[in-house]
Amino acid sequence: MEKEKIIELTGLTKKFKDLVAVDSLNLNVYKGDVFGFLGPNGAGKSTTIRMMLSLIKPTRGEIKLFGKSLNENRIEILRKIGAIVEKPDFYLYLSAYKNLEILGKISGTDVSEKKIMEHLELVGLEKRYKSKVKTFSHGMKQRLGLAQALLHDPELIILDEPTTGLDPQGMKEVRDLVLYLSKEKGKTVFLSSHILREVELIASRMIIINKGSAQVEGNVKDLLDSQNVSVLLEADKPDEAVNLIEASIWKGRITSRSGNEIVLTAPKETLAALNKYLVENKIEVSAFVPSRSLEEYFLKITEGEGK
Repeated sequence: MEKEKIIELTGLTKKFKDLVAVDSLNLNVYKGDVFGFLGPNGAGKSTTIRMMLSLIKPTRGEIKLFGKSLNENRIEILRKIGAIVEKPDFYLYLSAYKNLEILGKISGTDVSEKKIMEHLELVGLEKRYKSKVKTFSHGMKQRLGLAQALLHDPELIILDEPTTGLDPQGMKEVRDLVLYLSKEKGKTVFLSSHILREVELIASRMIIINKGSAQVEGNVKDLLDSQNVSVLLEADKPDEAVNLIEASIWKGRITSRSGNEIVLTAPKETLAALNKYLVENKIEVSAFVPSRSLEEYFLKITEGEGK
């Protein structure tokens, strides 16, 4: 049985005069996904999110959320969404608590003291609930924005660069919160970020866009596992090791050499054979470290090699 589609974009296009910001974009996000939305600056990520939130109109294409047309069911759909787009804005001279109370009332949300404090605790601001927002750091405002986005218990959470301005501990807390919302609360999370390591750690599925067009979409694990990996190996006779590699099926795959260390790329399924090949030819391999990161894959795709 196919999972329920929460987001369905079909042929989504946005033009600003002669600039095509988003070009015939198709993507599907399913219920329970933590979906990574990746791309370099200017790729069309924020424009896409603004169209999904009905902040700007598409030039053409269709947006369906929760199986319904956004154009025809705007109010009903937006009530089910919590979002942070760029940096959240608040009443700077009011406390964190008062901001959530007012913003909750504006959106028609239950704003009991218990509920507000639960959400402040969820984002680690419960001890500063009386503090005026003007005293908050940028990272703390991001946390308060998360609390605001979650206050009405949305089914879909759209986060545009949610860890901007956070220190490493704050980034980890946001990552843990996203996983909690997905796994424990059954929320669907659409996460746009330039911090590729964060997406690699928490996303179940992803899409990489470049110049407004989709380059690749699928399960994070499957996409990474299907690509070549980078291998750092350390050999006692590096010159002989290089000659052996260049005379084998791995010819032309060496990317760098420094002292006894050799770095090359190879299909994942051939790594055991490579190690065995060197050892059988009297090369003592003291280190053999495969590495495959989303950052490498991202760069490969956006630099055009993956097209």
